[in-house]
Amino acid sequence: MTLLQALARRCWLSFAVAAACATWLVGQSGQAAEPDPAQGKISATDHFWYRLQPAGPYIDSQRDNKAFGHTDTEIMLSEDNGHTWPHRCAFPDAKNITFSTILKNGNILFATGAKIYLSTDNVKTYKPITVKDSRGADYLPHTPQNADNPGWYFHSLSGVDCWDVQGREMVVWGNYCNVMGGASPPNICYSADGGQTVRIAYAFGQNPAYRDNGGPGGGKTGTLLGDPANRVFCRHIHSVGYNPVENAFYASTGDRDREEGQECHWLRGTYDAAKDQWAWKVVVSGSSNSRYKSGGINFVDGKLYWIADANGPKPHDRGVFCCDPADLAHPDKHTLLFNPEYEAANMIIQDGVILAAHYATASPYTLGIIISPDMGKTWAQYDLKEFGKRSPVRFHKKNSEGWFRVDLRSGWIKFEEVLFIKPKPLAAKGKA
Repeated sequence: MTLLQALARRCWLSFAVAAACATWLVGQSGQAAEPDPAQGKISATDHFWYRLQPAGPYIDSQRDNKAFGHTDTEIMLSEDNGHTWPHRCAFPDAKNITFSTILKNGNILFATGAKIYLSTDNVKTYKPITVKDSRGADYLPHTPQNADNPGWYFHSLSGVDCWDVQGREMVVWGNYCNVMGGASPPNICYSADGGQTVRIAYAFGQNPAYRDNGGPGGGKTGTLLGDPANRVFCRHIHSVGYNPVENAFYASTGDRDREEGQECHWLRGTYDAAKDQWAWKVVVSGSSNSRYKSGGINFVDGKLYWIADANGPKPHDRGVFCCDPADLAHPDKHTLLFNPEYEAANMIIQDGVILAAHYATASPYTLGIIISPDMGKTWAQYDLKEFGKRSPVRFHKKNSEGWFRVDLRSGWIKFEEVLFIKPKPLAAKGKA
């Protein structure tokens, strides 16, 4: 990556005004105070305020008041939502970071390509983690045909990957791979000990269409990757979610229908903490033009919510859906909450707000945001054209100042900028 490209990734763009992070209080009446103009450029729709991240390190993840960021050569930690960055450490491969998460105990897991690291001391130091397979043996990445394309073993489309599982925090996520960075096997990974150990929860089978041929997304020739004993294969994982009512995890995968089988699956997994073992089953598989080609898995009060990006021949089976988890395989028992008309597969739900987005490559929206402020009773869509053609992915929960954090990707996957979105209280929303 050139210096100019790095600057672009960290939002030093010619069209963007360098913005300082903004905070303001919401009064008990539900009316929001006006943002201070001195705090930087903040724009607004009827439903939310929004801004690019301020100039400085690329903010890769957030949790409460903390933010993890990086430059091309350093990793950094903020404890005031990115206003200042007092903690930093040299990390020569920082420009290639594709995943990070901040745990409740303060530990930070982060990854570059096929390598994953842990910091336990506010990024003063870090150490590499050797992943373990389901039997406890070392799970070593394959030797890539092209060293510049080792595979995205840990990259995720979801910004939520930490879960309170019966009093224990777990990190559980699936890798969105075989699009950039080289071919890699799709896996669901987890840690149940604060990031000290990372293990494979589920290893998908070998997909003949995504072998390691040295290219950025793999191909039909080269090294087969994945578990040869598993006949369930996919291209990559779209989403992982946890339902505390069932004490069960769900995962959805993509993408296509192939002669060898379908790639769109929904899996359900349960974890036995005493044995440190998983039990998984495929709940349903579907075509690329079904609602099962989807992501954005969320659970609210035991109900399952997701968003589909079906893209086969018309009519398209798309939209935001809701059902009881037991009815996932029964489309006649699903409720369609909203149809955005175009492909969308990223969504988060928090405090009654449903936030989702369009894929720029499959929508007339330049940067399309989908929002419901009231758990799906009403909906609105906005096109934030000033940022150019972008696909919002990796929605993080709101920080302590009330801002969701969202990756902006060119195409649908190349890292570019970071957008922050703050929903307006219903009373302050104005006309919708």
